[in-house]
Amino acid sequence: HVQLVESGGGSVQPGGSLRLSCAASGYTYGDYCMGWFRQAPGKKREGVASIWTRGSTNYADSVQGRFTISQDNAKNTLHLLLNSLKTEDTAMYYCVRSPYSDYALGDYWGQGTQVTVS
Repeated sequence: HVQLVESGGGSVQPGGSLRLSCAASGYTYGDYCMGWFRQAPGKKREGVASIWTRGSTNYADSVQGRFTISQDNAKNTLHLLLNSLKTEDTAMYYCVRSPYSDYALGDYWGQGTQVTVS
């Protein structure tokens, strides 16, 4: 069965960095669009970044230039490098798989990893 398991979250000071990972299993990894969402307490879920099967990427304006999404198809792993972190980046970060070009239409989600910037 399909599983997405995030890791790498933690607590950092403003300006710091983190690298999130999402280990995927139970399907052919390279056949889907992958992405990251985040949700802070009391706020709506926000799309952060996505990456397509051929490597094209897309970022939310709020993270453009600071975050980098990548994937290792050989290891079935999705990454998100978070640089120059701000307090407003504090949220639970979720990995998502989507069979569509719109990664908001995900069919499987991970359990999330917490990022706290303070």
